[in-house]
Amino acid sequence: MVINVKASTRNYDILIEDGIFGKTGEIIKNFANGTKVFFVIDQNVFDIFGENLKKMLEKNGIEFLYFVLPSGEKSKCGKMLFKIYSCLAENKISRKDTVVALGGGVCGDLTGFAAATFLRGVRLIQIPTTLLAQVDSSVGGKVAIDLPEGKNLAGCFYPPHLVVIDPFMLKTLPESVFNCGMAEVIKYGAIYDKVLFDTLCDRENLSANLEKVIARCVDIKRIIVENDEFDTGERMLLNFGHTYGHVVEKYFNYEKYSHGEAVAIGMAHITKISEENGICEKGTYDALKNLLEKYSLMFDEPEIPRESAEETLLLDKKSGTDYINYVVLEKIGKAKILKLNKKENFLWKN
Repeated sequence: MVINVKASTRNYDILIEDGIFGKTGEIIKNFANGTKVFFVIDQNVFDIFGENLKKMLEKNGIEFLYFVLPSGEKSKCGKMLFKIYSCLAENKISRKDTVVALGGGVCGDLTGFAAATFLRGVRLIQIPTTLLAQVDSSVGGKVAIDLPEGKNLAGCFYPPHLVVIDPFMLKTLPESVFNCGMAEVIKYGAIYDKVLFDTLCDRENLSANLEKVIARCVDIKRIIVENDEFDTGERMLLNFGHTYGHVVEKYFNYEKYSHGEAVAIGMAHITKISEENGICEKGTYDALKNLLEKYSLMFDEPEIPRESAEETLLLDKKSGTDYINYVVLEKIGKAKILKLNKKENFLWKN
């Protein structure tokens, strides 16, 4: 399956197919056309797929140039960014060459930011290997690193030149990592597509429908991103659960909860408050809670001091000078943006 995304700087294809990773050599050869290719590879992915990737590239006459990125959110930082810059410079990567991100969301965001800023932009291929990255972070052109003060605070918009998604690769993931990605999948159903949401309730048959589910999430993101590429309106809906989720991640120093787990906490938190305040249809919170539970994503609410949380919120990307945008559900399959004064802190309303 091929989904084409229209961005202001370029259009790019997203290839979705079980087993397509086995064609990486041919895909890269056709794309690079004799130029250099440099891979940034997550450590866990390198351990599983590195040797096979090397053989596929060598078979197609491509030198295997790479940097192995330590796994985990803490790698999404300035220190690792400059290590990648140095490797690109040492390997004499030029603007006509290609950088490939092979890993999950951390690898994709960090590598994308490196590709966007090295020589003011080199070609970029995203090969996401986690469910979260396949349905969300590899598509749409948001690339970034974290700062000590908060998540994704240094970044830019830089659409990839190609995305290659192989659902079969997800079979290597631990269940907890797969479930982490399901938080983003559930988000798409909750904000945009009740049919998708209902499909996810049948967990037993999810694996048989996984390629279609991934494709639907990617297409929803395509629609939203094409309407609002630079995140000034409708695209903010994709941040459902992320506002409070980023607070949770930051407070626990990106160690206690994964990104998907924090987003799940954020979705449940804001939906419970929304329903209590008459913003969303009754029963919405229970429907969301029940689905999160199916994928082990319903957690006890962490205790976070309000002062600490509000300090993080002040740096939120959806924040203006004196207001912040909150994404809330009206009902399953429909969301809206609440623009509220910062003093009227919705996340603690009761």
